[in-house]
Amino acid sequence: MSDTKTIEGVTDAINREAVQARTAGEPAWLASRRMHAWEVYEDTPMPTTRLEEWRYTDLTEKLLLDSLHLGSVEARPDDPSTFPAGLRQAMDEDREASGHLVLIDGAVVHTDIREDLSGKGVILCSLREAVEKHPELVETHLATAAVPPEEGKFQALNAALWTDGVFFYVPRGVRLDLPVRVTRWISESGAAFFSRTLIVAEPTSQVSYVDEILSDDLAAQTLTSSAVEVITQDGAQVQYVAVQRMGRNAFYLSQQRTLAYRDSTLDTLNVNLGGSVTRVDLNARLMGPGANSDMLGLYFGDADQHFDHNTSQDHVAGHANSDLLYKGALDEGSRAVFRGVIRVHEGAQQTDAYQTNRNLLLSDEARADSLPNLEIAADDVKCSHGATVGQLDEESLFYLMSRGLPQAKAERLVVLGFLGEVLSRLPLGGVQEKVTRAIEEKLASHG
Repeated sequence: MSDTKTIEGVTDAINREAVQARTAGEPAWLASRRMHAWEVYEDTPMPTTRLEEWRYTDLTEKLLLDSLHLGSVEARPDDPSTFPAGLRQAMDEDREASGHLVLIDGAVVHTDIREDLSGKGVILCSLREAVEKHPELVETHLATAAVPPEEGKFQALNAALWTDGVFFYVPRGVRLDLPVRVTRWISESGAAFFSRTLIVAEPTSQVSYVDEILSDDLAAQTLTSSAVEVITQDGAQVQYVAVQRMGRNAFYLSQQRTLAYRDSTLDTLNVNLGGSVTRVDLNARLMGPGANSDMLGLYFGDADQHFDHNTSQDHVAGHANSDLLYKGALDEGSRAVFRGVIRVHEGAQQTDAYQTNRNLLLSDEARADSLPNLEIAADDVKCSHGATVGQLDEESLFYLMSRGLPQAKAERLVVLGFLGEVLSRLPLGGVQEKVTRAIEEKLASHG
């Protein structure tokens, strides 16, 4: 009964007419794709705790769909002096970059890319602009092989209702020495925002991409739905980083899929520190021999924060490698859920795949549930998985305190050391420092 109520409630604001409104002025292929996605959404049941992937996240309690309205995505002037203070601070920390893109409430307000890179054919722009100016690149990849609507209820909803997002294209053989940095700010409370990111790295190219989303505390629950599609062609190298530092009442929903082809490297890092509810669905598909993917995750919760990470490592081709490490610290009444699966498809021999989830509980009320899985349909593979849930190491605390450190500072050092392993695996300029500062601020507030 509650599931039906949730679906009926959201149709007050999110309905076929809203999707049709999005198609105004769009090419026929995109309008058709949106309407198909809406039909898939209508035909797909709302996820419930009876499904393995949603067992520990009850949407009837966590997501108040019937109270949301569609965000008013409006064009804004590219004037940093009018941007919110928190957004300006994040932008100021990201000066060193190959390019920047800024979104406020789902609308792109600023884009820049180094001239030498644009001269080589690198494209960084609004996804809406890309649909108009680069349809031959966008139509092939958008909501097709990576995150099609058939992936699930929320994937379909995003494909039907996205308003804007990021298109990033790197031609064959082009290598970027500095990351591209994207900063998103959400300010409209009680709204639902839908955006997409499409990254295409042609053969033997190299790029790093850092996407940060922020907000102040919000007066009412606010949904941000983000679909991320990363295609790494033969021999390309891509680093994708997502940092979520939203305020209270934010529901962060991110659906990510990465496709790694022959001899490519596609590494990801998901950092989740803010929001009230976070749900990340990450599927890495290793499509060609020699492909490699390191999948890193870090989260730190307090109060009643809820983090749910659902990951899968799909080894479609043989002779490929994947290694997942997700670590989290949980304080007060916060909770984390990790469900990961390594799937080795039939014929994917010589697969190397590993999966590790570790949780550090800082209070008696905090809780972590970890569910690693293996599904193997080949007989010549190396696969393993592991999970731990534990409290602060008393010996490490005693050692630090015996050398004069107060308990609160000793605890901070232990937590930073525990989480720092993840950041050290992907040393990207500015990211480690920014995340470490955010963790220290969170720890200091409980000292």
